[in-house]
Amino acid sequence: MATSSASAGALLHHVRTGRARSRAELVALTGAARNTVSARVDQLIAAGLLEEGGRGWSTGGRPPTLLRFNSAAGCVLAVDLGVTSVDVAVTDLSAQVLATVGHPIDIADGPRAVLAEVDRLAQEVLAEAGLTPADVCAVGVGVPGPVEFSTGRPSHPPIMPGWHDFPIPSAFGRYECPVFVDNDVNVMALGEMGVAGSDQDVLVVKVGTGIGCGIVVEGCVYRGAQGSAGDIGHIHVPSADGTEVVCRCGQLNCLEAIAGGMALLRDAQAAGLPVTTTREVVERAALGDGQALELVRRAGRTIGTVLAALVNFFNPHRIVMTGGVARAGVPLLAGIREAVYARSMPLAARALEITVSDAPDLSGRVGAALMAIEGYLDDDSVSEALTRALAR
Repeated sequence: MATSSASAGALLHHVRTGRARSRAELVALTGAARNTVSARVDQLIAAGLLEEGGRGWSTGGRPPTLLRFNSAAGCVLAVDLGVTSVDVAVTDLSAQVLATVGHPIDIADGPRAVLAEVDRLAQEVLAEAGLTPADVCAVGVGVPGPVEFSTGRPSHPPIMPGWHDFPIPSAFGRYECPVFVDNDVNVMALGEMGVAGSDQDVLVVKVGTGIGCGIVVEGCVYRGAQGSAGDIGHIHVPSADGTEVVCRCGQLNCLEAIAGGMALLRDAQAAGLPVTTTREVVERAALGDGQALELVRRAGRTIGTVLAALVNFFNPHRIVMTGGVARAGVPLLAGIREAVYARSMPLAARALEITVSDAPDLSGRVGAALMAIEGYLDDDSVSEALTRALAR
């Protein structure tokens, strides 16, 4: 018999993720008494979080009434903050994007200037969706640096000068709702898992200006003791020619400094390619330029040496590549796979999938929305919502 929790929040989660579609399926899934499940479902319906509609297949007797999550019960703001741009979206409670806007920024302008722009964009998308600040249930923010998840404060982020210890949630006070902040790769990992989630062990690796890794353990993002798990961009690696490269963190030969986006641009310019941005290097590689291809493949091999160690240690089902440099696709994957399969233990790599994200542009926003939704619909919050509904 199942021993899953039968709290109101757990029942809502089962319906929201498609694990159960009726009271009978909730009873079978949780092992709880039928009366208990029915009473809590009725409370969730009264609070506007669940709806009834339609009939399911009968296995003999009266067909069950189907349950569905009311994703229109509120909305969340999703902020995907990068080094040079920001995307802001408003979504329903199923992370479906209702309106979105992107805008160039410079993260080095500091938190007050950048978050003022985020606030302006948030008001713009809410207006476009026909919503108001009062409709916002939660806010999710992904930032390109390490974050203390419990407080939403960046911690010595190497590519975010002036952001250390800034209370990012305070910038969203007008919404009077919970604000969740995490590093961008963890947020992307949530986006890659999607609403229904996954019970797999997955590494989501972002290769952009920096390099980071979201660690998904049995479907849940693993953040570590202080929230800095997965910061693989600052693992030491040797350079191809034996030279020493100073990373923005101050250390020598970090993975990011050897194989990240800025390193790729630096090496391309040193090789005489007429490029001014990392994107141009990636585009040239995608078009078959020999020098760009070799640079991207070499970066892939370097990244692959670090990932091979992670594969031996963590033994994931999948590795998903995302970020600007991952747009190079095949040549980057070729380099990564070459190193991973050569250096990983056969058992660890036997069934390993290494792919590029299907939706790299959207995963940050969807992940930020899912982070906010999961926080808003946790057990305590759902219990509070039911108490308020019963008091009306």
